[in-house]
Amino acid sequence: MSDRKNDSTHPSAIELTNGPATATPMPASSIIQAISGIPVEQEQTQTMANDQFDADIIVIGAGPGGYYASIRAAQMGAKVICVEKGFLGGTCLNVGCVPSKAMIASVEMLQKAKKATSFGLKAIAEPEMDFDAFMKRKEKIVLTERGGIGMLYKKRGVTHVEGFAKFVDANTVSVTGADGKETKYRGKNFILAMGSSVIQLPIPGLEGGRDANVWTSDDAVTAPFVPDSMIVLGGGAVGCEFSYVFNGLGTKVTLVEMMPNLINIMDEELGVELGKQLSKQGITVKTGATIEKVEKTKTGWKATVKKGTETEVIEAQVVLLGVGRKPNTDGMNLEGIGIKLQRGAVQIADDTLRTHVANIWAIGDVTGRIQLAHVAQQEGLTAVNNILKPESQKKVDYRFVPNVVYTVPEVASVGMTESKARSEGYDVVVGRSKFGIFAKAMASNETEGFVKVVAEKKYGEILGLHMIGGHVGDTVHEAVVALVHEATLESMETVIHAHPTMAEAIIEAFEDAMGHAIHKM
Repeated sequence: MSDRKNDSTHPSAIELTNGPATATPMPASSIIQAISGIPVEQEQTQTMANDQFDADIIVIGAGPGGYYASIRAAQMGAKVICVEKGFLGGTCLNVGCVPSKAMIASVEMLQKAKKATSFGLKAIAEPEMDFDAFMKRKEKIVLTERGGIGMLYKKRGVTHVEGFAKFVDANTVSVTGADGKETKYRGKNFILAMGSSVIQLPIPGLEGGRDANVWTSDDAVTAPFVPDSMIVLGGGAVGCEFSYVFNGLGTKVTLVEMMPNLINIMDEELGVELGKQLSKQGITVKTGATIEKVEKTKTGWKATVKKGTETEVIEAQVVLLGVGRKPNTDGMNLEGIGIKLQRGAVQIADDTLRTHVANIWAIGDVTGRIQLAHVAQQEGLTAVNNILKPESQKKVDYRFVPNVVYTVPEVASVGMTESKARSEGYDVVVGRSKFGIFAKAMASNETEGFVKVVAEKKYGEILGLHMIGGHVGDTVHEAVVALVHEATLESMETVIHAHPTMAEAIIEAFEDAMGHAIHKM
């Protein structure tokens, strides 16, 4: 987890540069503020593009970071070109965050229909998923969102260029379209926002791709059928979410994770609890385990799974690889123009997001740092500010980014884990609260899970908050604001929370850390 301290022990910008590509909880500013219009008197802080340049800023990539950057730059009066080789919205919108959440929502509804009697309804006879309608619903959401970005580009005057960009020099890219035609564009400044792509792990015997029933997350969101059985490799967000989806659709799922717990970058208690919840739903969860080798069979794959000194052979129709992504930097001549790469990722000079080439910035997954859409969005806004307002440079504050896993129940975390806080030398106090004791949780049949707050004992400063339960991906932002403003347990205890809500469990955890939780027996 990221460092909480604000003194000299906090990692410097150089230390943060190109760190591990992990989803460490760190913050993003208000989305509403981020996309609001900029007053006219603040626009056009740079000389606009002239005959020498086609654009003030050329953004390469139209994922969450790229399209945010494009629109914000246009709002500020810049002439903007956005080059995208695929669809607007990038990985997140087309084969990642958005379609997977649509699938999760449908499966959650199916599960609720199966438990209709628990809500006082008469039993629904054999509720089942219409797979074709299920996939069409997902695709409609994707297309709607993609069209929305296109409309925003048109409204703001962003020029959308389809094709693959390769640098000729630090001010020129050659874009190759689908028809093979090359067109050159000159820009004063560039923002690299190419994102990342899934990779196939080198597992002995595992060969072939989608046609051989070796799926990546990209394949999973466009699955041609519901497998009878599936081995999911990787117990992070991707692996857990797709395990939930396909288990809910009727697939026999075995989830294999090499670390002792699922979602190991989060607080240990969250991973343990998520493992219990997924197991209760029928998923076979194997932590502390690895796949040593696989063999092709007539119906799918046979995997040798090793846990400790024991091995087990598991057969499945599909193997889903839920781990591994690489930055999209190949073939762009980045090093040829002076961009430094580190393990294939674009190296940035500091947290202003400038690269080692003065007029080129980099954001999002392509930097190999934090692979979260909301981080890329904030980075995009920051990069644009630093290009167009050089007198008012900003840096991204990575300390308090919320991290969410969209299983059911959801998991959310921000700030320091208990183990991280202790390792940093804090005298820690912990407060906990279970959702199941609150009326809203009972009314919604969402009684699983808990809230855990980690705080500094002497002054009560909140260091981190970790939750598993219904809608915690929405309620975690209370903790983000608390951390950003260095709130204490005492100050948060005075914040009135509406009743009945799921958020009551949060204030109960604050109270518990102070030793006087109302509902604790």
